[in-house]
Order: sequence, then structure tokens, then C-alpha cells
Amino acid sequence: MHTKIVATLGPASLKPEIMREMVRHGVRIFRLNFSHADAAYFEPIIKTIRSLEGEFGIPLTALGDLCGPKTRIGEVADSPRTVDKGECLLLGLPDERPDPAKDERVFVSLDMPELLAGLRVGMPVNLSDGLLQFYVTREIKADRLYEIEAQNAGLLSSNKGIAFPGKHHPLPALTAKDVKDLHEGLEVGVDALAISFVQNAGDVVMTKEEIKKHGVWAPVVSKLERQNAVDNLDEILKVTDAVMVARGDLGLECPIPELPIIQKKIIRACRHAQRPVIVATQMLLSMVKNPIPTRAESTDVANAILDGADCVMLSEETAVGDHVVETVRVMREISDNALEYYLERIPSPYAPKREKNPGKFVAYSACLIADNMEAKAIVCHSLSGYNARITSSRRPRQQIFGVTPDPRVLRFLNFAWGVRPRLIEGGSDEDHIARVEAFVRACPDIAPGEPVVITAGRPTPGNETPGTNEVKIYYK
Repeated sequence: MHTKIVATLGPASLKPEIMREMVRHGVRIFRLNFSHADAAYFEPIIKTIRSLEGEFGIPLTALGDLCGPKTRIGEVADSPRTVDKGECLLLGLPDERPDPAKDERVFVSLDMPELLAGLRVGMPVNLSDGLLQFYVTREIKADRLYEIEAQNAGLLSSNKGIAFPGKHHPLPALTAKDVKDLHEGLEVGVDALAISFVQNAGDVVMTKEEIKKHGVWAPVVSKLERQNAVDNLDEILKVTDAVMVARGDLGLECPIPELPIIQKKIIRACRHAQRPVIVATQMLLSMVKNPIPTRAESTDVANAILDGADCVMLSEETAVGDHVVETVRVMREISDNALEYYLERIPSPYAPKREKNPGKFVAYSACLIADNMEAKAIVCHSLSGYNARITSSRRPRQQIFGVTPDPRVLRFLNFAWGVRPRLIEGGSDEDHIARVEAFVRACPDIAPGEPVVITAGRPTPGNETPGTNEVKIYYK
């Protein structure tokens, strides 16, 4: 299993027997959505995840998804109401609401002064989760009250999301609720944390500093939902552990016709940076109610895999859908079929760019050797997960065993394409290769006499942190 499946847990999927079948059909990461619950609610669910780990003998990852500064409008009079194309509305702070007897225009309130600050004539504004699109036509009170004109007709309801495509929002990535959920989530056993509405590298660093306060390490998944995040992708990739292409909110900020190419560019950049990438939102949405997906959805999942995504994610499909297990099974089958063609058409392994990156070239060399000797597997010893991830980025045909003595790194490796995480006993730096050889001898997936390629990193007198610097051919 190369491309990993992330499944969101919710009312439709919380029974242990359903979660068991989800694992059986390929789920390795369970998403816990903190927008709808808190750590106390998820604590027994995480215990079930750990129980299933023991039952199946494989690591499973609990991903806590923090809700972030979701921006919503207030109450709209006579909601829901139809807005006509060309109709002008008022958008402003609640205390700027005009007297309806003097101004009959629909008033849309937003109780967040930071979002209105810097809004100017000509800037776009999207309402009703992007279904209604406006432009600012008049600045009535700077940073407080504006006239906006509808570019299309649609239904406007209270408490819906609002977006300002391309505008920087001076809001922290973590709200007070997020900080509370982060610490309480780590306390009950969350393995990784996804942060919403990331805009720049500072948002990621802030989250990592908050995790450090808890006295543990946990990987951070940066959800790309804003145009600013796409613009700052390179700097975000330098500090984040993984990325999620959250196409729902990203589709509100970026023009829909551009979204497929943006997705492809993000996936490619993540692979070059050795950062696992998840493609999410509406992948098999029709299966919330229907037992089979649409042709377009099936193609969408396959295309994400053909683009090189490490993971594909299910949201409403498994949280509230009527066909939870069947949806996972369908996604697994699409993935298996797409993988065969993906490996057939790509130059496997991928050659690195012309760059000064010895670790990447060592990983590439290991993949070439594995191909040449027709090895069944590449076994990567790693304390941080980097060795396995950099090997995964070369997209070899062989199965990658990512062996590590760290349980947190073990569960982080579930995000990486083609990597089967395995826990081994810890030891001194000099024991890395010996520990991997012991793993190979005991591994039932590798038959006696079969060759494997082993990669590891061993400190030397002149370099205490060398990264991957050893490649060994080993016959079991």
C-alpha cells in the first residue's frame, strides 16, 4: 500500500467494528476534527485506535485537526434570502448597522475588525462558502463599513463563511481554543496536529513552539487554505512537517479554474522538499449518500495519486456518510489501480535536481541499486523519519520499511508514500545497521535469500549529524 488513506471520524464511524473495517481496507490515519469536539470527546476514540494497533500489529495515527480562525458573518435579516446579480449590500462591523428605515440594503455584519482593516475598492469578497461573489464598490467608513456589489445571484444565509481572496489577514494561526485543544489533545494521545488557515512560516513556528511547551515532539501538518499560503509555500515547506491541500477553503480564495494546477504545483513542491502531502475535500463526496462514486470523483482521486500525493483524505464521507466502509474500500481500489499506472509512467526512481544535497543522492543511489538487483525492499533506519521520507520522495517501486526506535516518528511515517513504519529497539549510534539487519532477519515479509538495500546514518568524528550516509546490500 503506497498512497495512504486519511479518514475523518464522526458519528457514522465511531463504532469499533466500523473502525476495524476501515483499517482492514487501508486507513492508516484517523482525523479527529476539533471544530466539532474537544479532547475529552476524543479520548476514548484514541483508546480504540490504540487497541486496533495491537490487534492488527501496525501503527495507526491520530491526527488532531485544529479549527483555526474560521471567519463567519453574523445574522442576516430574513435569512435565507436571495441576492440578485448587481445588487449592492453593506458589509461592516455590527455597530455600523444603518437604520433599516433609512437604508434598505441588506447588512452583512462581521465582528472581526482585523479582517475589514485594509479592505479597499475593487477587492473581492466571497460569501456563502464562495457561492456568492462580490467586489467592494464603495468605502463608506474606512476599515469599518463598505458597499459590496454581487457578481452573481445566489442564496445568502446567516453565519456562513466569508473570504477575502488574496488579502492578508492579521490573525494568529492559533486561537485560544486551538491552544487549549493542542495541549489537551497531546495529553490524551494525539500523534500529529493539523493547523488551519496557515499564511506563512511564522504560523508553523508558533505552533511548534506551543508543542514544545508540552514537553513532546509532534509533527505539524500545514493546511493550505489561503492564497497567501500558496504564495509563501517555499518558506512554509522549510519548517512544516507535512502539508494538506485543503481544497474547500482554498477554492474560495483561489479561482476555481486555477485550483487543479495549484494542487499539482503544491504536490510537486512537497515531493521535492521531502514533505508528505495530503489531498483533501470532496474526493468521494457523493458517497455520503450513494453506494458508488461519480466518474468525476473516481478520476479526481486517481489524478491526485498520479500527481504524486502521499495521502488522500475522506471527510464527510466517513464522518457522516451512509457508506463508510464501502467508501474506504472504493478509495483503496482506485488507489491500487492508479498506482500501477503511476509506476509505469514515471521515471522510477526520480533523479534529484542538480543541487548540493548528498542525502537525496544517497537515497537515489539506494533506489537505483535496489532496481538493479531486483530487491524486494529498501529498509531505512531513521531517528527522525528523514531517511525514510527522502527515500520515499524518489518514488521507488520497492516497498520502503521505515524502521525507528521512536513511537512518535513511527506514527509520523504513516504520512509518507510507500513507507511501512516499523518499531525497533533503541541502542547506540553504532548499532544502526546491526539493528536493521536484525529486523530483516525477523521480518516475515522478506523471504530467506532475498536481497534488500539498507540505508542508515552514522555519526563520524567530523560530523555528528550526517543524515543518511550508509548504503548496504544485505541478503537475508
